[in-house]
Amino acid sequence: MNQFPMTAHGADALRDELHHLKTVKRPEIVEAIAEAREHGDLKENAEYHAAREQQGFCEGRIQEIEGKLGNAQIIDITKIPNTGKVIFGVTVTLLNIDTDEEVTYQIVGDDEADIKQNRISVNSPIARGLIGKTVDSEVEINTPGGVVEYEVMAVEHK
Repeated sequence: MNQFPMTAHGADALRDELHHLKTVKRPEIVEAIAEAREHGDLKENAEYHAAREQQGFCEGRIQEIEGKLGNAQIIDITKIPNTGKVIFGVTVTLLNIDTDEEVTYQIVGDDEADIKQNRISVNSPIARGLIGKTVDSEVEINTPGGVVEYEVMAVEHK
C-alpha cells in the first residue's frame, strides 16, 4: 500500500471534515429522508430523491476521507530540526533572480495544495525542483512559461 505525505495541518482538516460529516451531515440527511418518506409516493417525491442523492455524496466523501487518512504518512514539520534544506512540509521563500520578486510557498500533499494560499503540491514542478536544495542555493525551475531561476532565501518549519 502506497503512503502519501500529508502535513499534520492537512490531516487535522480532513479529520474535522470527517467528524462534521458523521455527526452533523449524516443525521441531517437521515432525517430529511425520513421526512420525505412521510410525504407518500416515493417515485415522484423530489425531496426524497434529493436527500438520497445527498446521502450518496456524503457517504462517498466519508469513504474518500477515511481512505486518504488511512494511506497518509502524516509529517509534522514542526517536530523536524531545520537544517536549511527544502523537504516536504517546509515553507520556503524564493527570490526570482530575473524579476527580484519574492514568493513564499509551503510544500504540501496533493490534496492540500491551494495556490491561492501559497500551498503547492510536493509533486508540482516547482516543489520537485526545490526538494533537497538549501538556503542560498540557486535553482532553475521549468515552468509552463519557461525556465525561471530562483534563489532559496529561507526555509521555515512552521
